[in-house]
Amino acid sequence: MTDGGPTSGLWITLEGGDGSGKSTQAALLEEWLAGRGLSVLRTREPGGSDVGVAIREIVLHHRGDIDPRAEALLYAADRAHHVATVVRPALARGEVVVQDRYLDSSVAYQGAGRVLDAAEVRSLSLWATRDALPDLTILLDLDETAARGRLDRSRTRYDRLEAEKSDFHARVRAAFLDLARAEPERFLVVDATSSVDEIASAIRDRVTAALER
Repeated sequence: MTDGGPTSGLWITLEGGDGSGKSTQAALLEEWLAGRGLSVLRTREPGGSDVGVAIREIVLHHRGDIDPRAEALLYAADRAHHVATVVRPALARGEVVVQDRYLDSSVAYQGAGRVLDAAEVRSLSLWATRDALPDLTILLDLDETAARGRLDRSRTRYDRLEAEKSDFHARVRAAFLDLARAEPERFLVVDATSSVDEIASAIRDRVTAALER
């Protein structure tokens, strides 16, 4: 965690558009880390805490519109509770946290996707989490057309964000890439059209370097 607070663990987040393969890679990374004898906590946002489960149901499955600012606030509320009750305690115990989505998703989805002010969305999440940032963020990059094809093959129904139109997801992808360019020391960008094994290998190389530091 890079907020300056005391910690002995390692915090890794996975980001990317819907259908980019985050869940698959998170599971493989968890297995690999555990095989090295490390204690691993795998979690997600939204929904990685008791409060988050209820918020996840609202933001992803509510029938009807949610005002974009209200949506951003709901994600920030989930994030505040998740970091305070799940992430920070795990890092204090010296665990490796492998997390599916964090504040970069809010900047991309609510900032670019919903056309809110990206800087304000980021500041909201930083305030909510007392400026907590991951040690490493893995961005699985996939264009919106390929991502939609994957979702079509694996879904029988879409959540609120998955169901958005192509231009929404194009803005999200562009925002993720902008974030990675702005913080190259934190981000690893991986081509999500590569094979599962190739992606996992690239991730392991970068995680090994982070562990050695």
